[in-house]
Amino acid sequence: MNNVLFEHFFPPKEPFSPLSRLRPHRSATPWTTNEIAAALSKCSPTSAPGPDGIPYSIWKQVNKINPTILRHILAPLVLLGYHPTSVKSSNRVVLDKLGKPFYESPSSFRIIVLIRTVSKILERIIAACLLAAARLKGLLHPNQCGSLPGLSTYDAYLTLTNDVRTLQRPRLKVSSLFLDIKAGFDNVDNKTLAPILREGGIPPYLVSWVSSFLGERSCTLIFQGVPGTPAPVNVGAPQGSPISPLLFLLYVALLHCGIPRGLMISYVDDFALTVASLSYRGNIRRLQDLFDRLETKASRLGVSFSVVKTELIHWRTPGQRHSPKCVSRIEIKGEVFHPGNSV
Repeated sequence: MNNVLFEHFFPPKEPFSPLSRLRPHRSATPWTTNEIAAALSKCSPTSAPGPDGIPYSIWKQVNKINPTILRHILAPLVLLGYHPTSVKSSNRVVLDKLGKPFYESPSSFRIIVLIRTVSKILERIIAACLLAAARLKGLLHPNQCGSLPGLSTYDAYLTLTNDVRTLQRPRLKVSSLFLDIKAGFDNVDNKTLAPILREGGIPPYLVSWVSSFLGERSCTLIFQGVPGTPAPVNVGAPQGSPISPLLFLLYVALLHCGIPRGLMISYVDDFALTVASLSYRGNIRRLQDLFDRLETKASRLGVSFSVVKTELIHWRTPGQRHSPKCVSRIEIKGEVFHPGNSV
């Protein structure tokens, strides 16, 4: 069972070549004790620790007694652009998905990732530095929401509803197609992400650290009857890491494009394509074309969309509530999706 779960959740991929030699990066920004204190303030003392069993409460107490200890431990790693293998191991607790009639398939389970807390403190600080650099270089699309400070589900909702109403004013018909990227974090490819960051102008020490962070990871599956032995994994950005959502957003930012008389917005791994035309049938043709182009771009990144999670809606104004509903449907990868009353 242990091997079956590993093959399902962590399919083998070609490993990223580790750094042959560590060199200090002159572009690395010196840390302050305030940055470490800010990162610790966002760490919940109730969070379960990783393999070392050290909770955040211990590190908070250490930092309270001597604020320089964590800086002396972590700052050299940033200078070298390196994340040690010793802190890249994690425990992955296997839990049953509720409501499943049978539990003979790996898809009937989900995994909770427990990462070492000292690693997550470093990841939070790096994430703040990387976010600042990414925004400065314009690597995040303005229509990307979720896992970013100041942008929430409510912002995505307001953006969508505002644009739908704006597009409806010239008496246009408006439709939206909702897509979900399959196993988003797991498909972040180190070999693809590193050039995106490097060519985007991200400081070399951050590019090196990210490459080191994503490579040579290992985990131990925790469930009843498991031998509890660690095994190497080479699958994307680890779930549960403070920096993984940002790495994923940077990875899929290239999927965004402008849509004439329309809008594309995303919330982490959920994408919404909205178009307007003189008819709902015309919208279906536009959405079909947009999906085909988006799928082509996604395949270059090694990601795909979960067909079963696709949703379609034709928006109507209050004045159209009593008119016959549009039944124009869309076909995605051989599956037919009818318009829903809600999404």
